[in-house]
Amino acid sequence: MGLCFPCPAESAPPSPSPEEKRAKLAEAAERRQKEAASRGILDIQSVEAKRKKKEQLEKQMDTPGPPAGGLRWTVS
Repeated sequence: MGLCFPCPAESAPPSPSPEEKRAKLAEAAERRQKEAASRGILDIQSVEAKRKKKEQLEKQMDTPGPPAGGLRWTVS
């Protein structure tokens, strides 16, 4: 009663191999990242599409050259 250690006759439960442990930790980390990224967002795909479109527009703005529309403004 009140012992902190298991009885000597009982053996400790087998621990997983280091490879299994690493795989489980990596899987848990990925799951936490996904949950954190999607917290409060109802439609994740639409958010990703908007982010990609925004990046594409920023990339387009960084490239010098004529505008993509090809429209000209002339004053006579």
